[in-house]
Amino acid sequence: MAKQPKTAITPTRAEDYPQWYQQVIREADLAEISPVRGCMVIKPWGWAIWENMQQALDKRFKETGHVNAYFPLFIPLSFLEAEAEHVEGFAKECAVVTHHRLEPGPDGGLVPAGPLEEPLIIRPTSETIIGFMYAKWVQSYRDLPIKINQWANVVRWEMRTRMFLRTTEFLWQEGHTCHATEEEALEETRLMLDVYAEFAENVMAMPVIKGEKTADERFPGAVSTLTIEAMMQDKKALQSGTSHFLGQNFAKAQKIIYQDKQGLQQHAWTTSWGASTRLIGALIMTHSDDDGLVLPPKLAPQQIVILPIIKGDETRDAVMQYCEELEADLKNQQYADSNIRVFIDKRDLRGGEKKWYHVKRGVPLRIEVGPRDMENGQVFVGRRDTGKSEGIDRAEFVANAGDMLNDIHDGLFQRALALRQSNTKTIETYEEFEEYFTSTDEGQGGFAMCHFAEDNPEVLKMIAKHKVSIRCIPLEDKSGPGTCIFTGEASRCRAVFGKSY
Repeated sequence: MAKQPKTAITPTRAEDYPQWYQQVIREADLAEISPVRGCMVIKPWGWAIWENMQQALDKRFKETGHVNAYFPLFIPLSFLEAEAEHVEGFAKECAVVTHHRLEPGPDGGLVPAGPLEEPLIIRPTSETIIGFMYAKWVQSYRDLPIKINQWANVVRWEMRTRMFLRTTEFLWQEGHTCHATEEEALEETRLMLDVYAEFAENVMAMPVIKGEKTADERFPGAVSTLTIEAMMQDKKALQSGTSHFLGQNFAKAQKIIYQDKQGLQQHAWTTSWGASTRLIGALIMTHSDDDGLVLPPKLAPQQIVILPIIKGDETRDAVMQYCEELEADLKNQQYADSNIRVFIDKRDLRGGEKKWYHVKRGVPLRIEVGPRDMENGQVFVGRRDTGKSEGIDRAEFVANAGDMLNDIHDGLFQRALALRQSNTKTIETYEEFEEYFTSTDEGQGGFAMCHFAEDNPEVLKMIAKHKVSIRCIPLEDKSGPGTCIFTGEASRCRAVFGKSY
């Protein structure tokens, strides 16, 4: 029997995908569980990835006319009660503050005291409190549009948590806009979905499907929810960003009223849109392998690491000088409109230990430099995406480093796209659907493109027993009308079905 190759991550993806995911996070030193149930500590390498995501998204938000602000963490209970469908959607996830101080208890511990007149909700999302402020700020059509984003944390009391994918507290951005017309609000909703999709594909190297959620998957209180859906390596779907057209629902509940050009009182039209630290989970599950994290270059905190190979004190100074000159030259090169991020790992560790440290953290390019490389005017380059290593002329590598990083990005994207395409199937019968999501040969399915009856609850019952959900109706669907494979009723289009996180 052939000996299985040793991997840095145990178990492998094929052996235990959920446990592999947790091990990648641990070995890459991204985050760890905190003393608070369901919460995590994001460590410096993980935080640096999130900062790069923030900067890339924030730049795109500002280029589309949005500005940043901040709103309170606490929301009065009455604000949620004013929007019945919204509070119903979040009620079971709300963390509630009922007291404002602690006092010594009879057993020597501390007990809550000072009941609040009105309980405060730790924000699960901010539509209600931001809407309250917009109602104060909007008087005339001249005050519109308002296009504000905030970077913040939210709390949703999750029963089953998994780092980055589903935690009690998580970080995100939430955009909230207010418009004079329905057309403007609809245009905003689609614009921000396009921003998320462009970021996912051009920064994260993660192919996505843009689509609309069905009524049962829609954001509570929204008229329409648009989404980007990505396929992970285990063929499950991950919702990676959403944009909501709220119509006038929140404006009516919160009395966001303006005087139009004719002097008439009108309710405004609002939107909201958000993406979170779940994107780091998406990054891990889209690209990483059995040796650890694989990072697309635009998000890597360090894009190139230089590893000096020191063989005796007599070569130390020369090797370090060579590495420092190489670092300076590389930092002057451009990739994705910025100087390449480079650092020298000067720690006193064995070469193999250093190498695997950076492999598991996903650094796109590793450069090893020893006395022989110096003599030959070369560098020894290792690519994280392919695992291939080779000696390259030093000047040639410096000149082409940006192109190599771009090649890594493109390769990661194409690999992820090929996975999705090879695991997406057009299905015409319910029997075929059942086979796709239960058969060992099919690997329990990926994405299924099926005609369905949108308003028939029987569809949801039939797919629920396979632990499948409707991910979205693709915006670019060109399948046309057909017959629902579940009920035999008329269907206007196909939707993406799949198992999900």
